[in-house]
This record gives sequence, structure tokens and C-alpha cells, in this order.
Amino acid sequence: MKNNGNKEAARAEREHTRARLAAGRRAARRIDRLRRAAVALEQAHASALAAVAPAMARSARNLLHYLAVRSRDVRGLQADLARLGLSSLGRMEAHTLATLDQVAAMLCLIRGRDLPADLRAPPALTMDAGDALLVRHAEAILGPPPAGRRARIMVTMPTEAAEDPQLVEDLVARGMQIMRINCAHDDAGAWARMIRHLRRAEKRLGRRCLVSFDLAGPKLRTGPVEPGIGVLKWRPRRDALGRTVAPAVVVFSAASIEAAPGWTVVPIDVALAARARRGDTIELIDARSRRRRLEVVAVTALGCVCHAERTAYVTPGTRLTLRRGGAAVAKAQVGELPPREQPIRLAAGDRLDLVCGTDPGRPARHDPGGRLLAPAMIACALPEVFASARAGERILFDDGRIEGRIRSVDKDRMRVEIVGAAGGVARLGAEKGINLPDTDLRLPALTDKDRADLDFVLRHADMVALSFVQRAADIEDLAGELAKRGTDDAGIVLKIETRRAFARLPELLLAALRHPRVAVMVARGDLGVEVGFERLAEVQEEMLWLCEAAHVPVIWATQVLESLAKGGMSSRAEVTDAAMGGRAECVMLNKGPFIGAAVSFLADVLQRMQGHQRKKTAILRRLGVSRLDGAAGGEAAGSERRRPRSGS
Repeated sequence: MKNNGNKEAARAEREHTRARLAAGRRAARRIDRLRRAAVALEQAHASALAAVAPAMARSARNLLHYLAVRSRDVRGLQADLARLGLSSLGRMEAHTLATLDQVAAMLCLIRGRDLPADLRAPPALTMDAGDALLVRHAEAILGPPPAGRRARIMVTMPTEAAEDPQLVEDLVARGMQIMRINCAHDDAGAWARMIRHLRRAEKRLGRRCLVSFDLAGPKLRTGPVEPGIGVLKWRPRRDALGRTVAPAVVVFSAASIEAAPGWTVVPIDVALAARARRGDTIELIDARSRRRRLEVVAVTALGCVCHAERTAYVTPGTRLTLRRGGAAVAKAQVGELPPREQPIRLAAGDRLDLVCGTDPGRPARHDPGGRLLAPAMIACALPEVFASARAGERILFDDGRIEGRIRSVDKDRMRVEIVGAAGGVARLGAEKGINLPDTDLRLPALTDKDRADLDFVLRHADMVALSFVQRAADIEDLAGELAKRGTDDAGIVLKIETRRAFARLPELLLAALRHPRVAVMVARGDLGVEVGFERLAEVQEEMLWLCEAAHVPVIWATQVLESLAKGGMSSRAEVTDAAMGGRAECVMLNKGPFIGAAVSFLADVLQRMQGHQRKKTAILRRLGVSRLDGAAGGEAAGSERRRPRSGS
């Protein structure tokens, strides 16, 4: 039995040795093919490399090396390398050829082969140098990272920041490193006041904060919608069982007055106050044909103050009767009310016509029998949309809440069939986003407004974000505008927010590397709508890899801690998302009433996560939960707990 056992062990050892040798031979051949492909792609793009900024030359070459490797399926090679205990190429982004060379050298040693001459020479871009280039490029455009964390925090300015210097100072104090001003909102006067408040905050706090301007870009949004009839509603306050706990307060007045908080002011065509007394009632039939009675509780020079125990809706012309003891004392009508937006209700199977121009949109019109007389209609002001779109392509409205399929396109009108709507029926209003994920929009990123805004922006900006970038020509257009104004040193941020831009990211990165200060913003809102939210995690991961290969810093943007910034409470999913944002060089927060708390929260999350991960590499610091006796459970990241004294 013992001899049989020895034979089995010897046989297993021989098979293991043969498997390792075979894996080594396969891996060596595959690594060699990858190295040759990387060099060949670099040589094939010699003209593009000649155009990049000298400081970016090594980064451009590394990007091409990485693209050559990632154009092949290397999973079999990774499995062989793992069997041999070697790097499986999972962290080669910043130094692709150096990683391949290192693995090739190790394979030679394992197989007892001499190193060829090309592996004995040091690589043009070492592993340490690749990582250092990304750090250097990030600091060049985003500024140095704060103490204790690598990722900066960018904050979008609300309109209130123009009038509230304390708001700006509070954001800087909590950890904002970059002020973001969106040129699609406010104006140059408001932007100037925001920056003035920032400079004062910097002096008071002894901190530096950069300024980034987002150019508005082409306005791919729905046009105005026909207003509906003016409607006023009042409603009493009720408890969980539907019982009235406080009546609605309604003021009928012939004068233009301001409503007190929680009160409803109803304009009327004549003064009732002169005839009304406390204890009278006002009766009406509301817009839903419901009879309502309100009690007059006070009479002032401004009008009748009434209590209402039931909900009502009133429109202009609603008749009012003032009664005392059952007898009519006076009559009036509800006056003019401001028209309310009339969103267009859409469901699967509906037709929507998108027309070129700015004419107000309207809902579908039907005859009394329900037959369609005219489809719903809404406008888009950009004629390029109609020139580029084709039948069969998808069109999305309002952040993807409404999905349609283009059935026909004319010069100034396209017919859209609605194929899906959030909740079954969705409402489409004015100024809602339009996405055409399948359409190659022939639309320049820079608009006339952007060019005009640049005159102000470039006097104050550390960086300029280019919205709706789609082609390398868009980047060169912006660079030309910077040069024309003698401002070549402003950083350029590429906002990747469409499916086409993502598909062209390697081309865009090569074009961007012609300039010494560049970054990429992962604009996950529009990008998620365009590529599909089911693919967003995959897409944003690929963007992180490609940008790292080009040594281009990334700004992680859109809806980071949005529930916290807007409502004061973060969700579990948002915290995980914010932690993943720490793999970028900067994380962007949008505006909201609780933005200060969101900045503090994000700074804490980013600092904690830095002890665990850098890019794709896990940082194996000592884990507080690694002891089997549980004694270290719950200790803070990176902290050391003192040993308890005997008997404690």
C-alpha cells in the first residue's frame, strides 16, 4: 500500500510539472504576441503620437499598448499565469508594456531560458513611472489632493451661492477643492459673485480651491408646452385615518395679496368683505362638480378668511355665493389664475410627434368617441436632430422615463411610437432631456453661447468642461478658442455623456493628449440613459481603465449622494457608489439643501476607503475584523487597539 501511495504521489508530481511547463510555454507564446501587437499599434499611429504634447507622449504610447492588449481575449493567458503564480495582467493599465516585459522575463526564468536583449533593457515607461504620471497629470489640472485622501471633491454651485458668501465658505471648510459653475444656469454676474465669495473664503481659511466651468453645450431638450387652465386647490390637514385635524385656510380677496404660509388666496372679481360677516358661509361647486361650503372666520380689509373642511379645486369663473342664515347675501366669481403647466401624458402605444422649432407642445386630441384627431406634439429647437435621426432608432425623454422608437423622419418632424413609460403612464413637460443613443448626431459641441461665455470664463477658470463632446474635432474647436484668447494653460475636461462618446473614447483621449492639462468626467446621468442602466457599471469601469492607461484623471460625476444632498439622508446604495468613486481622482457632488453635510460625509467615506483600495488594487492593511476571537471587531480603519489589562 505504501509503495502504491508513493507511485501515485510521484505520478501526480510529474503531471503537475508537465502542466506547469505546458502553461509556461503557452503563456510565453501569448505574451510575446501581445508585446509585438502593442509595439505594432504604436508604430501604426506614429502620426497621431507626433501630435501629442511632449509631456503626454509616454501616456499616449501606453494607451496604444493597452488598447492592443484589450483588443484580444486574454482570459486563457490569465489562467495560465495564475497557475504559475505570476501577475495575471490585472493591474497593467498605467504601465502596460512594462508589465508584459516583467511577465515575459519571469517566464524565461521559470523555463530556464536566457533573457533576450529586448527584455534586459529597462522599459521606456517603468511601473513606478506610469503610476507617477497619473498622479502628476491629476495635480496639473485638479490641484494637489488634500491631506489624508487622494480623491478631490468638486461641488456644483447653486444659484444661492451668488448671494450667500457663508454657503461658499462652509463648503470650502468642509472639504470642497473645486468649485463647479454650470454655464447652463445663472449668468456672468452671478458667476462673478460666486467666485468673489470663493476668493474671500480662501483667504479666511488659508485654503486653495480651483474653479471649473461647464460650458452649456447644445440644448437637446423639449420645447415649451401649452399651458393648461389655471387651477387652485386647497386641502385640510388629515391624520393617518383620514380625519380632519386642521381645516384649510382660504382667503377670498379682490386685491393682490401675499398668502401666509399654508394659506390659499383665491382672487375674486368683486369685494365680498364689505358684505361678509363672521359666521357667514361661502358656497361653490368646484371643478369636479363637488358642492363645497366654507365658513367665514374673519373679515379684513383684504378679504374674507374662511375655513374649509373638505378638499376643492377651483378654476377661473367658478361661482361663489355668500350666505347668511340660508339667504344669499352676495355673489362673486373666481378671477384669473396663472395657467399651470399641462404635461403630456404618454403610455406605450401612443404616438408623439417631435417637431423642429419652439412652438408649444400639446397633448393628443380625440373626438367624443375616443378617435385620435391629432397626435401629441412637442418641439425640439435643434434642426441637426432631424437631419441625423433615422427610422428605427430609439429616442428617450426625461432621463429615460419615456422610451420611444422613431417610425419616420422628415425635414422638420419625426413620428415617434412610445414603447415604454415609467409607471405605465408618464408625463412629459418642457425642458426635459432628449437622448438619441442610436443616432450619430452631427452636432458640434461648442455653441454660439459657449463661445460668448468663454470671454468671461477664461478670465476665471482653472479648467473648462466641454459638454456633449462626440469627436476629436470638438476638442480641437475648444482648444482653438482657448488659443484665440491667449489662454492655453486652462485645463480641458471631456464630459462623456453619450454612447457615441464612450465608443470613441480612445480616439478622444488621443486627441486630448495633444494638450498638457486634461481630465475626463464620467457624466453618469445621461450616459446611463444612453447605454442602459444595466450596462452603466460595466461602462464606467471600462472608462476608468482607459483613462488610467492614458494617465488621464477621472471626475466621477452625477447623483453621488444625491439623496443626502437633496433630502438630508443617504441611501445604502449611494454610500457604496460614493466609495467606488474613490477610485477616481475627483468626485463631483450636485447642489441641494444639504450639500454641506454631503461634502463632509463624502470626505469621510473617501478617506476611509483609501486605506482599502487604490484603483483596482486592494490595499491589504490589517483588518480590524481579522482576529478569530472578535476582540478587534468594530475598530476604526487603520487604528491600533491597546491590549486590555489582565483581569479587565
